[in-house]
Amino acid sequence: MPAETHVAGSPMDRKQVFELIRNNLSDILEVEPESISEGASFGDDLGADSLALIELVEALEEDLSERTVGFRIDDEDLEDLKTVRDAVDYVMAKLQAPPGDQR
Repeated sequence: MPAETHVAGSPMDRKQVFELIRNNLSDILEVEPESISEGASFGDDLGADSLALIELVEALEEDLSERTVGFRIDDEDLEDLKTVRDAVDYVMAKLQAPPGDQR
């Protein structure tokens, strides 16, 4: 029997992905979620350092692994994520990738 690649629930839409990222970021940075916009830069606007981004990645991988087995954000891709919008776009692309293309 083939391994399941999608675990539970329907696919997340862009708004749900943004909310997930925003809520995790607000916890990590200890700011109000409403202060985080999609166009916000992690470093310039939010003051997030590399440690905060690593925490965000770990939180997203944990949350999203419940929906998609093996969801990972590759370390080399992390440096390309400069804004919240970049992160939302990246997660959306990973979630929409065909099974087996998650790596």
